[in-house]
Amino acid sequence: MRKSRFTETQIVSILREYDAGASFIELGRRHGVHPNTISAWKSRYGGMQSSEVARGRVLEDENGRMKRIIANLSLENDAMKELTAP
Repeated sequence: MRKSRFTETQIVSILREYDAGASFIELGRRHGVHPNTISAWKSRYGGMQSSEVARGRVLEDENGRMKRIIANLSLENDAMKELTAP
């Protein structure tokens, strides 16, 4: 997946400008992105603060780590069952 050239904090600040009254077209020109991109950002990050975005990222990382742990434990459990099966 392609990495955005804007951080999530920058995206939230651009959306704050939109909330202050700037249009998608004006923001697109000022920041060098397509207005549709700003609209997509609004649907994803609309109403969030920078701290909420950062917390969401931390939770996603932790969730991925927990899924890997569960997968490893499931594999170990299956291997133990096969060893003890008659």
